[in-house]
Amino acid sequence: MVKAVVGANWGDEGKGKITDMLAEKADIIIRFQGGANAGHTIVNDYGKFALHTLPSGCFYDHTTSIIGNGVALNIPILIDEIKSIRDKGVPEPKILVSDRAQIVMPYHILLDAYEEERLAGKSFGSTKSGIAPFYADKFAKIGFQVNEIFDDELIREKAENVCARKNVLMKYLYNKPELDPDEIVATLKEYREMIRPYVCDVSAYLAQALKDGKEILLEGQLGTLKDPDHGIYPMVTSSSTLAGYGAVGAGIPPYEIKKVIVVCKAYSSAVGAGEFVSEIFGDEADELRRRGGDGGEYGATTGRPRRMGWFDCVASKYGCRLQGATDVAFTVLDVLGYLDEIPVCVGYEIDGEVTTDFPAASLLKKAKPVYEYLPGWKTDIRGIRNYDELPENCRKYIEFVEEQIGYPITMVSNGPGRHDIIYR
Repeated sequence: MVKAVVGANWGDEGKGKITDMLAEKADIIIRFQGGANAGHTIVNDYGKFALHTLPSGCFYDHTTSIIGNGVALNIPILIDEIKSIRDKGVPEPKILVSDRAQIVMPYHILLDAYEEERLAGKSFGSTKSGIAPFYADKFAKIGFQVNEIFDDELIREKAENVCARKNVLMKYLYNKPELDPDEIVATLKEYREMIRPYVCDVSAYLAQALKDGKEILLEGQLGTLKDPDHGIYPMVTSSSTLAGYGAVGAGIPPYEIKKVIVVCKAYSSAVGAGEFVSEIFGDEADELRRRGGDGGEYGATTGRPRRMGWFDCVASKYGCRLQGATDVAFTVLDVLGYLDEIPVCVGYEIDGEVTTDFPAASLLKKAKPVYEYLPGWKTDIRGIRNYDELPENCRKYIEFVEEQIGYPITMVSNGPGRHDIIYR
């Protein structure tokens, strides 16, 4: 059976924890899109980790971790990450990398930084991990697939073509040093030895795993609102963040995905630029940020303070619908225990009219949040394992959100640890 774990909103919803938890009963965990530009924070028996490329299920010795063809593969980052978890006492994970995955090159990272510098105040808030230039090259068909780097003649020919195209930008747009094809070839030869032990025809491997009845988890990066088609364009990522893309980015038939677990935070947070209707500022935001997550709401990749807001029913309902939620996992609920009353955004006012449908990005700029206020529960709920033992106002909050978004909340996370979870 295939289950997808994906985000409802801007990312940072707590998918890593939910994947790590579900991986206990899974055989295979697959990262199917995105690159090392976002991190998944995980707290388990080995310690606290920020994973950027490895799937969040790599801590179990019974699982196989797969980097799918849809991923932007930064080979040195993957190799460093494997070493860093081994150094903390985690057993060597079984890792397979799709031979059709494409490689993030050092020049992608340079181009990302140069473009942000050129745009200055109008920049996209990129993490400068090379993601947009990488996917641009993939679709311009000048990227390097893993299987190609084992052919010396091919990489030489492609490296020269890349330089011919990129050096026009380097010289005339960015006024930076030109790329050297010899350096690109040398880098690819280094990468090939690093990645060689892991390369696999992943779609063939998964076809057999499905025949054998294996339990497979697809792990998405970021969330619905960062999807290039359905998100807050242009302040989006460069690969599809939707469960539907999981089939493409892993190489399995779409009808195999039977469950879509959409992760929603009990409040909102976002990293990077873009519209964020329920955003809050000042002391109110600082307090929520400080109490949030495990050790505060700061980006797992950049350390940037996340933008904070109250729960947004409009965005979350939309996020769940686009993902095709069968289950909603509601995370970091314990964080809200300090509040006397909790604002919930239930609608957007646009040009004097209130809507509960999430609009296209150009209209979002005008949207003002419409709030309802729910009474807080003023107590610490960590350690509770049964839904009925939660304070009444806490249960009312969950049930109110569930009714507003229209999808079943079947898991409630009330702490950062692997077993801080309540099943409904």
